[in-house]
Amino acid sequence: MLKASVITISDKGFRGEREDTAGPLAAKLLKDAGYDVIATSIVPDEQPLIEAELRRHADEVGANLILTSGGTGFSKRDVTPEATVAVCERLAPGIPEAMRAYCLHITNRAMLSRAQAGLYHDSLIVNLPGSPKAVRENLEPVLPALEHGLCMLLGTKNECASELSARV
Repeated sequence: MLKASVITISDKGFRGEREDTAGPLAAKLLKDAGYDVIATSIVPDEQPLIEAELRRHADEVGANLILTSGGTGFSKRDVTPEATVAVCERLAPGIPEAMRAYCLHITNRAMLSRAQAGLYHDSLIVNLPGSPKAVRENLEPVLPALEHGLCMLLGTKNECASELSARV
């Protein structure tokens, strides 16, 4: 079973001034898709802290898939994409492109997303927006393909193919 984690990036959530509903929804969607959600956390919109948390979830927690929620817009404090690019060794631009393309059919504001995705060691990092509605809409089109990508990253393509066949 693939391991996943969710990091919410929110100043107000970190300070306890706003309940995080997007992060828990992302975790639920991952569990429903068969992932073992091994960690969740909240960090403020500070690039060094986001970078450190991404590395921690990959290196110490051992998450294969790390979803972030929040910090992908135009606000001056929205630095999640920059933190993701700084951490990743290789980018996976097709993932955020697919999310934006799918969501453009829902709202023209999808074009304003600066979400990124990329690979760091044995982890795939994917940025999602900060609202529960947008988390669902962005994750829906890409979640089915992420498992295949993770299996290729981890060198377990054949084992994953057997697991996928068993589920059908």
